[in-house]
Amino acid sequence: MTTLFISDLHLEESRPDITGAFLAYLDQKARGAEQLYILGDFFEAWIGDDERTPLQEQMADALRKLAASGTSIYLMHGNRDFLIGEEFCQRAGATLLDDPTVIDLYGTPTLLLHGDSLCTADVEYQKFRASMRNPQMIKMLLARPLKDRQQMARQLREISTAKNQGKAETIMDVTPNEVVRELEAHGVQRMIHGHTHRPAIHQLEANDQSAQRIVLGDWDENIWWLEVKPGEEPALNKQPL
Repeated sequence: MTTLFISDLHLEESRPDITGAFLAYLDQKARGAEQLYILGDFFEAWIGDDERTPLQEQMADALRKLAASGTSIYLMHGNRDFLIGEEFCQRAGATLLDDPTVIDLYGTPTLLLHGDSLCTADVEYQKFRASMRNPQMIKMLLARPLKDRQQMARQLREISTAKNQGKAETIMDVTPNEVVRELEAHGVQRMIHGHTHRPAIHQLEANDQSAQRIVLGDWDENIWWLEVKPGEEPALNKQPL
């Protein structure tokens, strides 16, 4: 039995190398796995399930085939693709997870997040996140014409890139106290997340016990995945793109 975790592929038409790497990953690594978790930012941008670009349809088809082979697929929103809905997940044979979610990972309760909610030092972003995730805001966004949403997505990406260039590295990373707070709030000793593009396995303390925070890597220059098997320590893997 094997459970796999990936995040931050940022799939887009301009990066066919990442698309190809992901399709190869499904065939060579994921097929035969018990579960595959995609913890956000699967796509670089998502403006609604009604867009249905060739890339989106290709990914839905590939995931559906993996699901049909017996692998359970779980998808979590990221900060880039939080508008992914149930319609796409049905086409992909995937289950949409809340952020955060606690799962039983071979006997170890494990907290799954995308990770952006942990970056509380970036106060400006957290205010923006809260506004954009408001159900009324999402309803208003999805009601706008497709072309308007496409233009808005381009503008938001340009603004985000410009603002992030001027932010300190510490602001862009998780807040240690927030990590501990989340672990203790959910009563768990293990956390898995993406978002920061800083893959590592961190040892810390929470609930007066040793704890673990596993950070998934992004798929820009390498592909990263976490492999978990019963009775074994989680293994964070890297392979050149």
